[in-house]
Amino acid sequence: MRTVLIDYESGNLHSAEKAFQRMAREVDAGEVIVSARPEDVADADRVVLPGDGAFPACRQALMEHSGLFEALEEAVIARARPFFGICIGMQMLATTGHEYADRYGQTPGFGWIGGEVVRITPADRALKVPHMGWNDLVITRPHPVLAGVESGRHAYFVHAWHFRVANEADRLAHADYGGAITAIVGRDNLVGTQFHPEKSQATGLRMIANFLRWKP
Repeated sequence: MRTVLIDYESGNLHSAEKAFQRMAREVDAGEVIVSARPEDVADADRVVLPGDGAFPACRQALMEHSGLFEALEEAVIARARPFFGICIGMQMLATTGHEYADRYGQTPGFGWIGGEVVRITPADRALKVPHMGWNDLVITRPHPVLAGVESGRHAYFVHAWHFRVANEADRLAHADYGGAITAIVGRDNLVGTQFHPEKSQATGLRMIANFLRWKP
């Protein structure tokens, strides 16, 4: 059993690698590696796509690694391997991203979960954007990756944009930040978090462990 964290030079993978490796040891889920090799991704039993920064830059960086997106699509869509997207890695599941659209136009996502990535616009103008720090999760849909995670658990967010899903059934949890902002999405063999599970202490580690045992 092998879990592959995709390295496409869009974020520091050290903390995510350590968190996934730790939980893999605890639940006997095999090895966890970081790789940019398409063959590793295509053959993976589970795939994790992190991402830090801006949607367009992450999308471009992924596409510039020859064969990497095709390998990701082979593993996740053709072979239905469990997939975990983190932060921008989750946002890229969407149909479209609007970040920097005034400069570059809209950025196409993978289209694996319908929706668009839009800027956070809190109803309370005193709330700062980016949304940074700890916030409570509101769980709205049950999911195996959320086993043992109840509403009110804290998660660590750093973002100015969020995933507005086309189908509410695909939003598993949200956080309240002057209105509901998407925290977790999922359907079929796909799950993704806007927050960083590797930085979310017990809540994040529980989700990572659940993911490593998940059999969609």
